[in-house]
Amino acid sequence: MLTTGVGMVATAAWCSRVLATQDYDLALNVGVCGSFDTAIAAGTVVHVVSEQLPEMGAEDDEAFLTMKDLRLLGNDEFPFQAGRLMNPGPPRNSVLLHLPGVHGITVNTVHGNDRSIAAVRQRCEPQVESMEGAGFMYACLIHRIPFAEVRAVSNVVEKRNRGGWKMAEAIASLNDTALRIIDHA
Repeated sequence: MLTTGVGMVATAAWCSRVLATQDYDLALNVGVCGSFDTAIAAGTVVHVVSEQLPEMGAEDDEAFLTMKDLRLLGNDEFPFQAGRLMNPGPPRNSVLLHLPGVHGITVNTVHGNDRSIAAVRQRCEPQVESMEGAGFMYACLIHRIPFAEVRAVSNVVEKRNRGGWKMAEAIASLNDTALRIIDHA
């Protein structure tokens, strides 16, 4: 078990360090997330099958320029596919197969402002957001380790509303699901 700390940089660095030391049959990332999709209720556990980095680019006044727009990175340049980090071969785990598959974004600053939420929705069409997912996926992809990112929804992504968070329910659901995934590995 590895506790990486908060954020994509810490997650990528610690995961890469550990994954470089030996071969693993599976890497499993578990954590909480916020949901842009109101149909995904708090406490729901999801399988994040792709990640985007919506902050990776440049502002050009009111416009946002992607890495592709800047000609720094192609949309299909390893480890990206169509501008996303994708899980090319999730483990064939009966518990994992029954989780809803979602598309995520990984951010340094979680969204809590109506304008920024609308902008990221338009640009990325995310279903969930976390601060670690892409760091984990990136490390697994470069080390060619089979992986799964599993998250429990703790809140709706909206103007900051801590009263609406369901952290205890999310963590309880996540713990139950993670143990079942491990039992069926």
